[in-house]
Amino acid sequence: MSDVYIIGAGIHPFGRTDHRSGRDQGVYAVRQALDDAGLEWSDIQCAYGGSAASGSADIMVNELGLTGVPFINVANGCATGGSSLASAQYAVASGAYDLALATGFDKHDRGAFNADPKSYGLPEWYGQTGMMLTTQFFALKIQRYMQLHGISRRTLGLVAEKAFRNGAKTDHAWRRSEVDLDTILNAPMINDPLTKYMFCSPAEGGVALILASEKKMRELGADGVKIANIAVRTRPPNSFEVFQPAISIEEGGKPTVLASKAAFEGAGIGPEDVDVAQLQDTESGAEIMHMAENGFCKDGDQEQWLAEGRTEITGKLPVNTDGGCLACGEPIGASGLRQIYENVQQLRGRGGARQVPTQPKVGYSHVYGAPGLAAVAILQR
Repeated sequence: MSDVYIIGAGIHPFGRTDHRSGRDQGVYAVRQALDDAGLEWSDIQCAYGGSAASGSADIMVNELGLTGVPFINVANGCATGGSSLASAQYAVASGAYDLALATGFDKHDRGAFNADPKSYGLPEWYGQTGMMLTTQFFALKIQRYMQLHGISRRTLGLVAEKAFRNGAKTDHAWRRSEVDLDTILNAPMINDPLTKYMFCSPAEGGVALILASEKKMRELGADGVKIANIAVRTRPPNSFEVFQPAISIEEGGKPTVLASKAAFEGAGIGPEDVDVAQLQDTESGAEIMHMAENGFCKDGDQEQWLAEGRTEITGKLPVNTDGGCLACGEPIGASGLRQIYENVQQLRGRGGARQVPTQPKVGYSHVYGAPGLAAVAILQR
Protein backbone atom coordinates (compact mmCIF):
# COMPACT_ATOMS: atom_id res chain seq x y z
CA MET A 1 0.00 0.00 0.00
CA SER A 2 1.50 3.33 -1.06
CA ASP A 3 1.35 6.66 0.78
CA VAL A 4 -1.62 8.94 0.08
CA TYR A 5 -1.75 12.72 0.39
CA ILE A 6 -4.52 15.32 0.53
CA ILE A 7 -3.58 17.94 -2.08
CA GLY A 8 -6.82 19.90 -2.32
CA ALA A 9 -9.43 20.97 0.22
CA GLY A 10 -12.66 22.89 -0.22
CA ILE A 11 -15.61 23.80 1.98
CA HIS A 12 -18.99 25.47 1.68
CA PRO A 13 -19.79 27.44 4.86
CA PHE A 14 -21.95 25.52 7.30
CA GLY A 15 -25.26 26.78 8.69
CA ARG A 16 -28.22 27.85 6.55
CA THR A 17 -28.07 28.88 2.87
CA ASP A 18 -31.66 29.17 1.74
CA HIS A 19 -30.95 29.78 -1.94
CA ARG A 20 -28.60 26.80 -2.42
CA SER A 21 -29.43 23.08 -2.26
CA GLY A 22 -27.31 20.60 -0.35
CA ARG A 23 -25.91 19.18 -3.57
CA ASP A 24 -25.09 22.69 -4.82
CA GLN A 25 -23.10 23.23 -1.64
CA GLY A 26 -21.21 20.02 -2.32
CA VAL A 27 -20.45 21.12 -5.88
CA TYR A 28 -19.21 24.45 -4.52
CA ALA A 29 -16.80 22.60 -2.21
CA VAL A 30 -15.56 20.31 -4.99
CA ARG A 31 -14.77 23.23 -7.27
CA GLN A 32 -12.94 24.97 -4.44
CA ALA A 33 -10.89 21.81 -3.78
CA LEU A 34 -10.05 21.50 -7.49
CA ASP A 35 -8.84 25.10 -7.54
CA ASP A 36 -6.77 24.44 -4.41
CA ALA A 37 -5.08 21.47 -6.09
CA GLY A 38 -4.73 23.16 -9.50
CA LEU A 39 -6.81 20.45 -11.19
CA GLU A 40 -9.83 20.11 -13.47
CA TRP A 41 -12.81 17.86 -12.80
CA SER A 42 -11.77 15.70 -15.76
CA ASP A 43 -8.55 14.87 -13.88
CA ILE A 44 -10.39 13.05 -11.06
CA GLN A 45 -10.21 9.29 -11.55
CA CYS A 46 -12.68 8.10 -8.87
CA ALA A 47 -14.99 9.64 -6.27
CA TYR A 48 -16.69 8.67 -3.03
CA GLY A 49 -19.33 10.78 -1.31
CA GLY A 50 -22.42 10.77 0.83
CA SER A 51 -25.46 12.69 1.97
CA ALA A 52 -28.20 11.71 4.40
CA ALA A 53 -30.91 14.18 3.40
CA SER A 54 -29.96 15.74 0.06
CA GLY A 55 -29.94 12.87 -2.40
CA SER A 56 -27.23 10.69 -3.87
CA ALA A 57 -23.80 12.25 -4.07
CA ASP A 58 -23.05 10.84 -7.53
CA ILE A 59 -25.67 13.17 -9.03
CA MET A 60 -23.07 15.94 -8.59
CA VAL A 61 -21.72 14.93 -12.01
CA ASN A 62 -24.71 16.75 -13.56
CA GLU A 63 -23.08 20.02 -12.51
CA LEU A 64 -19.40 19.03 -12.44
CA GLY A 65 -19.32 17.25 -15.79
CA LEU A 66 -20.22 13.92 -17.37
CA THR A 67 -16.75 12.41 -17.52
CA GLY A 68 -17.71 8.81 -16.80
CA VAL A 69 -15.86 8.88 -13.48
CA PRO A 70 -16.70 5.99 -11.10
CA PHE A 71 -18.60 7.69 -8.26
CA ILE A 72 -19.58 5.54 -5.26
CA ASN A 73 -22.28 6.65 -2.82
CA VAL A 74 -21.42 6.19 0.87
CA ALA A 75 -23.89 6.00 3.77
CA ASN A 76 -22.62 5.43 7.32
CA GLY A 77 -24.60 7.75 9.58
CA CYS A 78 -22.58 10.57 11.14
CA ALA A 79 -19.43 8.68 10.12
CA THR A 80 -20.31 9.02 6.43
CA GLY A 81 -17.58 11.60 5.83
CA GLY A 82 -14.90 9.55 7.54
CA SER A 83 -16.00 6.49 5.59
CA SER A 84 -15.87 8.40 2.28
CA LEU A 85 -12.31 9.46 3.06
CA ALA A 86 -11.33 5.90 4.01
CA SER A 87 -12.74 4.58 0.74
CA ALA A 88 -10.89 7.17 -1.34
CA GLN A 89 -7.69 6.55 0.59
CA TYR A 90 -7.91 2.80 -0.01
CA ALA A 91 -8.50 3.38 -3.73
CA VAL A 92 -5.31 5.42 -4.11
CA ALA A 93 -3.17 3.42 -1.67
CA SER A 94 -3.96 0.22 -3.58
CA GLY A 95 -2.48 1.68 -6.73
CA ALA A 96 -5.74 1.50 -8.66
CA TYR A 97 -5.93 5.30 -9.02
CA ASP A 98 -3.62 8.31 -8.68
CA LEU A 99 -6.30 10.93 -7.96
CA ALA A 100 -9.50 10.50 -5.95
CA LEU A 101 -12.23 12.69 -4.49
CA ALA A 102 -13.86 12.33 -1.06
CA THR A 103 -16.86 14.57 -0.61
CA GLY A 104 -20.01 15.00 1.44
CA PHE A 105 -22.86 17.46 1.80
CA ASP A 106 -26.25 17.82 3.43
CA LYS A 107 -29.18 20.15 3.97
CA HIS A 108 -31.26 19.07 6.96
CA ASP A 109 -34.62 20.42 8.03
CA ARG A 110 -34.73 22.59 11.12
CA GLY A 111 -35.26 20.69 14.38
CA ALA A 112 -33.87 17.42 15.68
CA PHE A 113 -32.90 14.48 13.49
CA ASN A 114 -35.92 12.23 12.93
CA ALA A 115 -34.55 8.69 12.96
CA ASP A 116 -36.74 5.71 12.04
CA PRO A 117 -36.57 2.71 14.43
CA LYS A 118 -36.96 0.21 11.57
CA SER A 119 -33.81 1.56 9.92
CA TYR A 120 -31.83 0.45 12.97
CA GLY A 121 -33.50 -2.93 13.48
CA LEU A 122 -35.66 -1.70 16.38
CA PRO A 123 -39.40 -2.11 17.05
CA GLU A 124 -41.84 0.79 16.80
CA TRP A 125 -42.29 0.94 20.59
CA TYR A 126 -38.68 2.06 20.93
CA GLY A 127 -39.51 5.24 19.07
CA GLN A 128 -42.81 5.69 20.87
CA THR A 129 -40.99 5.87 24.21
CA GLY A 130 -38.85 8.73 22.92
CA MET A 131 -35.58 6.82 22.78
CA MET A 132 -35.06 7.55 19.09
CA LEU A 133 -34.61 11.17 20.13
CA THR A 134 -30.85 11.41 20.30
CA THR A 135 -30.84 14.30 22.76
CA GLN A 136 -32.39 11.98 25.35
CA PHE A 137 -29.88 9.20 24.74
CA PHE A 138 -26.87 11.50 24.93
CA ALA A 139 -28.17 13.07 28.14
CA LEU A 140 -28.61 9.67 29.77
CA LYS A 141 -25.15 8.57 28.67
CA ILE A 142 -23.34 11.67 29.96
CA GLN A 143 -25.34 11.60 33.22
CA ARG A 144 -24.00 8.14 33.90
CA TYR A 145 -20.45 9.13 32.89
CA MET A 146 -20.50 12.21 35.12
CA GLN A 147 -21.55 10.16 38.12
CA LEU A 148 -18.92 7.49 37.49
CA HIS A 149 -16.01 9.86 36.87
CA GLY A 150 -16.73 13.09 38.73
CA ILE A 151 -17.46 15.42 35.81
CA SER A 152 -19.32 18.64 36.69
CA ARG A 153 -21.91 20.59 34.72
CA ARG A 154 -19.47 23.48 34.70
CA THR A 155 -17.08 21.36 32.63
CA LEU A 156 -19.89 20.65 30.15
CA GLY A 157 -20.32 24.41 29.90
CA LEU A 158 -16.61 25.01 29.38
CA VAL A 159 -16.66 22.72 26.35
CA ALA A 160 -19.47 24.74 24.77
CA GLU A 161 -17.89 28.07 25.71
CA LYS A 162 -14.66 27.02 23.96
CA ALA A 163 -16.58 25.86 20.90
CA PHE A 164 -18.33 29.20 20.40
CA ARG A 165 -15.11 31.11 21.09
CA ASN A 166 -13.35 29.12 18.35
CA GLY A 167 -16.33 29.36 16.02
CA ALA A 168 -16.22 33.15 16.22
CA LYS A 169 -12.77 32.93 14.56
CA THR A 170 -13.85 30.54 11.79
CA ASP A 171 -15.14 31.61 8.39
CA HIS A 172 -16.96 28.34 7.71
CA ALA A 173 -18.67 28.11 11.15
CA TRP A 174 -22.41 28.66 11.59
CA ARG A 175 -22.30 30.10 15.12
CA ARG A 176 -19.97 33.08 14.88
CA SER A 177 -20.67 34.70 18.27
CA GLU A 178 -19.11 33.88 21.62
CA VAL A 179 -21.42 32.73 24.43
CA ASP A 180 -20.34 33.15 28.04
CA LEU A 181 -20.36 30.31 30.57
CA ASP A 182 -23.20 31.64 32.71
CA THR A 183 -25.48 31.96 29.68
CA ILE A 184 -24.66 28.41 28.62
CA LEU A 185 -25.29 26.91 32.06
CA ASN A 186 -28.52 28.85 32.67
CA ALA A 187 -30.02 28.37 29.20
CA PRO A 188 -33.23 26.31 28.77
CA MET A 189 -32.67 22.66 29.63
CA ILE A 190 -33.19 20.30 26.71
CA ASN A 191 -32.36 17.00 28.39
CA ASP A 192 -30.77 17.15 31.84
CA PRO A 193 -27.88 17.97 32.23
CA LEU A 194 -27.58 19.45 28.72
CA THR A 195 -28.88 22.93 27.91
CA LYS A 196 -29.65 24.21 24.43
CA TYR A 197 -26.14 25.65 24.00
CA MET A 198 -24.58 22.25 24.72
CA PHE A 199 -26.09 20.58 21.64
CA CYS A 200 -25.19 20.90 17.98
CA SER A 201 -27.95 21.38 15.41
CA PRO A 202 -28.74 19.71 12.08
CA ALA A 203 -27.29 22.05 9.49
CA GLU A 204 -26.14 22.53 5.91
CA GLY A 205 -22.73 22.47 4.29
CA GLY A 206 -20.37 20.68 1.95
CA VAL A 207 -16.74 19.56 2.02
CA ALA A 208 -14.44 18.08 -0.62
CA LEU A 209 -10.94 16.64 -0.39
CA ILE A 210 -8.71 15.57 -3.27
CA LEU A 211 -6.34 12.68 -2.61
CA ALA A 212 -3.24 11.82 -4.61
CA SER A 213 -0.52 9.21 -4.68
CA GLU A 214 2.93 10.44 -3.70
CA LYS A 215 4.07 10.10 -7.32
CA LYS A 216 1.19 12.22 -8.61
CA MET A 217 1.64 14.80 -5.86
CA ARG A 218 5.31 15.27 -6.79
CA GLU A 219 4.45 15.34 -10.47
CA LEU A 220 1.97 18.16 -9.83
CA GLY A 221 4.22 19.98 -7.35
CA ALA A 222 1.23 20.04 -4.99
CA ASP A 223 1.12 21.07 -1.32
CA GLY A 224 0.23 17.72 0.24
CA VAL A 225 -0.65 16.53 3.73
CA LYS A 226 -0.01 12.83 4.29
CA ILE A 227 -2.75 10.51 5.49
CA ALA A 228 -0.80 8.48 8.04
CA ASN A 229 -3.67 6.07 8.69
CA ILE A 230 -7.45 5.70 8.73
CA ALA A 231 -9.46 3.20 10.77
CA VAL A 232 -13.21 2.53 10.84
CA ARG A 233 -14.75 0.23 13.46
CA THR A 234 -18.24 -0.86 14.47
CA ARG A 235 -19.41 -1.65 18.01
CA PRO A 236 -18.21 -4.73 19.91
CA PRO A 237 -20.37 -6.81 22.32
CA ASN A 238 -21.85 -5.07 25.39
CA SER A 239 -21.04 -1.55 24.22
CA PHE A 240 -23.47 1.27 25.08
CA GLU A 241 -24.26 3.12 21.86
CA VAL A 242 -26.91 5.24 20.18
CA PHE A 243 -30.37 3.58 19.91
CA GLN A 244 -29.31 0.63 22.08
CA PRO A 245 -32.45 -0.48 23.93
CA ALA A 246 -30.63 -1.40 27.16
CA ILE A 247 -27.24 -1.22 28.86
CA SER A 248 -25.39 -4.44 29.59
CA ILE A 249 -24.48 -5.34 33.17
CA GLU A 250 -21.02 -6.24 31.92
CA GLU A 251 -19.27 -3.24 30.40
CA GLY A 252 -18.05 -3.95 26.90
CA GLY A 253 -15.70 -2.25 24.47
CA LYS A 254 -16.31 0.92 22.47
CA PRO A 255 -16.05 1.46 18.70
CA THR A 256 -14.08 4.68 19.23
CA VAL A 257 -11.50 2.90 21.37
CA LEU A 258 -11.12 0.21 18.72
CA ALA A 259 -10.79 2.72 15.86
CA SER A 260 -8.38 4.92 17.79
CA LYS A 261 -6.06 2.06 18.73
CA ALA A 262 -6.05 0.74 15.17
CA ALA A 263 -5.30 4.18 13.73
CA PHE A 264 -2.43 4.84 16.13
CA GLU A 265 -0.94 1.40 15.55
CA GLY A 266 -1.13 1.79 11.79
CA ALA A 267 0.45 5.25 11.92
CA GLY A 268 3.19 4.10 14.29
CA ILE A 269 2.56 6.93 16.77
CA GLY A 270 0.65 7.50 20.02
CA PRO A 271 -1.72 10.08 21.51
CA GLU A 272 1.24 12.01 22.93
CA ASP A 273 2.40 12.78 19.35
CA VAL A 274 -0.82 14.55 18.30
CA ASP A 275 -0.62 18.35 17.96
CA VAL A 276 -4.26 19.17 17.12
CA ALA A 277 -7.43 17.08 17.36
CA GLN A 278 -10.99 17.23 16.08
CA LEU A 279 -13.35 15.05 18.14
CA GLN A 280 -17.03 14.30 17.60
CA ASP A 281 -18.99 16.75 19.77
CA THR A 282 -22.64 16.13 18.99
CA GLU A 283 -23.06 17.64 22.43
CA SER A 284 -20.66 18.80 25.15
CA GLY A 285 -20.59 15.43 26.87
CA ALA A 286 -19.52 13.67 23.68
CA GLU A 287 -16.32 15.70 23.44
CA ILE A 288 -15.54 14.92 27.08
CA MET A 289 -16.08 11.18 26.71
CA HIS A 290 -14.23 11.05 23.41
CA MET A 291 -11.16 12.70 24.91
CA ALA A 292 -10.71 9.56 26.99
CA GLU A 293 -11.95 7.04 24.41
CA ASN A 294 -9.36 8.30 21.92
CA GLY A 295 -6.59 7.87 24.47
CA PHE A 296 -5.74 11.50 25.19
CA CYS A 297 -6.53 11.32 28.91
CA LYS A 298 -7.99 9.02 31.54
CA ASP A 299 -11.68 8.98 32.46
CA GLY A 300 -12.27 11.82 34.88
CA ASP A 301 -9.14 13.78 33.94
CA GLN A 302 -11.24 15.99 31.67
CA GLU A 303 -12.35 18.03 34.68
CA GLN A 304 -8.79 19.25 35.21
CA TRP A 305 -8.00 19.49 31.51
CA LEU A 306 -10.87 21.90 30.84
CA ALA A 307 -10.25 23.92 34.02
CA GLU A 308 -6.62 24.43 32.99
CA GLY A 309 -7.43 25.25 29.36
CA ARG A 310 -5.46 22.35 27.93
CA THR A 311 -7.85 21.94 24.97
CA GLU A 312 -7.77 25.61 23.95
CA ILE A 313 -6.06 26.68 20.71
CA THR A 314 -3.03 27.68 22.78
CA GLY A 315 -3.26 24.65 25.08
CA LYS A 316 -1.43 21.34 25.30
CA LEU A 317 -3.87 19.62 22.91
CA PRO A 318 -6.13 21.99 20.94
CA VAL A 319 -9.49 20.26 20.40
CA ASN A 320 -12.09 21.31 17.81
CA THR A 321 -10.22 24.41 16.70
CA ASP A 322 -13.01 25.53 14.33
CA GLY A 323 -15.71 25.17 16.98
CA GLY A 324 -16.62 21.57 16.14
CA CYS A 325 -20.21 20.47 15.63
CA LEU A 326 -21.37 22.81 18.41
CA ALA A 327 -20.37 25.91 16.43
CA CYS A 328 -20.57 24.54 12.89
CA GLY A 329 -23.68 22.38 13.14
CA GLU A 330 -23.87 18.87 11.75
CA PRO A 331 -24.74 18.24 8.11
CA ILE A 332 -24.26 14.47 8.30
CA GLY A 333 -22.57 13.87 4.94
CA ALA A 334 -20.10 16.72 5.39
CA SER A 335 -19.38 16.78 9.12
CA GLY A 336 -16.60 14.20 9.32
CA LEU A 337 -14.86 15.71 6.29
CA ARG A 338 -15.04 19.15 7.90
CA GLN A 339 -12.81 17.80 10.65
CA ILE A 340 -10.27 16.65 8.06
CA TYR A 341 -10.52 19.99 6.24
CA GLU A 342 -9.77 21.81 9.49
CA ASN A 343 -6.73 19.65 10.21
CA VAL A 344 -5.43 20.18 6.67
CA GLN A 345 -5.72 23.94 7.19
CA GLN A 346 -3.98 23.72 10.56
CA LEU A 347 -1.11 21.58 9.25
CA ARG A 348 -0.67 23.90 6.28
CA GLY A 349 -0.62 26.93 8.59
CA ARG A 350 -3.77 28.40 7.04
CA GLY A 351 -5.92 28.59 10.18
CA GLY A 352 -5.89 32.38 10.39
CA ALA A 353 -7.18 33.69 13.73
CA ARG A 354 -7.70 30.12 14.97
CA GLN A 355 -4.29 28.82 13.88
CA VAL A 356 -2.53 26.68 16.47
CA PRO A 357 0.68 28.66 17.13
CA THR A 358 3.02 25.70 17.65
CA GLN A 359 3.23 24.75 13.95
CA PRO A 360 1.34 21.44 14.29
CA LYS A 361 2.72 18.44 12.44
CA VAL A 362 0.20 15.73 13.41
CA GLY A 363 -3.58 16.17 13.15
CA TYR A 364 -6.14 13.71 14.53
CA SER A 365 -9.81 13.48 13.67
CA HIS A 366 -12.55 11.30 15.13
CA VAL A 367 -16.16 10.97 14.05
CA TYR A 368 -18.86 8.85 15.68
CA GLY A 369 -22.16 7.77 14.18
CA ALA A 370 -25.28 5.79 14.98
CA PRO A 371 -25.86 3.02 15.78
CA GLY A 372 -22.31 2.80 17.08
CA LEU A 373 -19.42 3.15 14.68
CA ALA A 374 -16.36 5.37 14.64
CA ALA A 375 -13.81 6.57 12.10
CA VAL A 376 -10.40 7.97 12.97
CA ALA A 377 -7.97 9.63 10.54
CA ILE A 378 -4.43 10.75 11.36
CA LEU A 379 -2.70 13.32 9.16
CA GLN A 380 1.01 14.18 9.13
CA ARG A 381 2.87 17.13 7.71
